[in-house]
Amino acid sequence: MKGRKSLWRIRTSWQTISFFIVNSYFLSPIGKYIPIPVFNCYSCPLASFACPIGTMQHFIVLHQIPFLTIGILVLAGLFLGRYFCGWLCPFGFIQDLLYKIPTRKVHIENRFATLIRWGVFISMVIFIPYITLEPWFCKLCPAGTLEAGIPQVLLNPPLRNLIGSLFWIKIALLILFILLSIMISRPFCRFICPLGTILSIFNKVSYYHLEVSPNCTECSLCKKDCPVNIEVYKDPNSSHCIRCHECFSCGKVRWKID
Repeated sequence: MKGRKSLWRIRTSWQTISFFIVNSYFLSPIGKYIPIPVFNCYSCPLASFACPIGTMQHFIVLHQIPFLTIGILVLAGLFLGRYFCGWLCPFGFIQDLLYKIPTRKVHIENRFATLIRWGVFISMVIFIPYITLEPWFCKLCPAGTLEAGIPQVLLNPPLRNLIGSLFWIKIALLILFILLSIMISRPFCRFICPLGTILSIFNKVSYYHLEVSPNCTECSLCKKDCPVNIEVYKDPNSSHCIRCHECFSCGKVRWKID
């Protein structure tokens, strides 16, 4: 238990540092041309970099291929897989903090998570923007509403006159997301996140990966500690794994680079 608390403090420290670097206006406005493999809204007034999903939609709306973004995500995935989700993603960090709020928790299996995530990615990030010429995932994204929509309205009074039904739909989705995140660990990461969907492709082939000791007793402690409800001893490099290392508490799981 002591080791797990120490790990949680270290990971929380990394998440906090990442959150403030990504939202410190560091390297802006030049940095906003550079997509990085974490989920953080480009339109946030303090955002330092570009959101890879927002960048992809921008090029898809233009009927162009986002070569730089694809290259960055492929390299990130090949080296670390979904490590960014567990240790550096600002929106993942927000979900972790919300889940710490004391209340009744609901544990959900990942049975349809992959299908739902890919459905969201193909429809909302690629197909619908390509047809409608509008970045619809960005328009409805709860991260965009929290990090950009609300701050922009608060900081720019003239924008308040432009508020319409879409804004209130965004607010309703954000409230739903907040409530779900309090009761369910990382619901956005598990069932929605397009970035996590892309990076999940590389979990089984990335240089950085997890290994389970041959003398594992399959006690299921890893699943109990796992924020995304994985039986690690069955599939340590599952596409659902965010590589947070919480499963290391049993002493039978470790990371390896090769």
